[in-house]
Amino acid sequence: MKTSAKTIRPILLVDDSANDIELTRSALEESGIANEVIIASDGVEALDFLFRRGTHSGRTTPDPAVVLLDLKMPRVDGHAVLKEIRADAKLRALPVVILTSSKEEQDLVRGYAQGTNAYVVKPVRFEDFLPAVKQLGVFWALLNEPPPGQ
Repeated sequence: MKTSAKTIRPILLVDDSANDIELTRSALEESGIANEVIIASDGVEALDFLFRRGTHSGRTTPDPAVVLLDLKMPRVDGHAVLKEIRADAKLRALPVVILTSSKEEQDLVRGYAQGTNAYVVKPVRFEDFLPAVKQLGVFWALLNEPPPGQ
């Protein structure tokens, strides 16, 4: 049986809240995940990274293992980012987890209709936030098997 080393792909965290970014990074580090965490502070930055545009036009790193995507952001919101990811043949299978403070049913329904892999409401309490993000990171960065060629 042939084995190959698994490429450690980055995690793309798309969020405009500096506090939530720091909490998420801390939780991922505490879980022992070796994946680099790339930060995009809004949907435009996320799309530029994913589609290798603008400041990311020369990016040689692999596509992310998972995108952790907030919904409520300036310039381009999370729904628009998800729509563009799912419309692209190369990125269509990329795991996207909506990680948001929105408990609105319309956001939940729309997220799944657009093809999110999971919808996680950010816990309000710090003590609850860390374990939730740790579990997300371990599953999507370590346990989940991407489709061949990803």
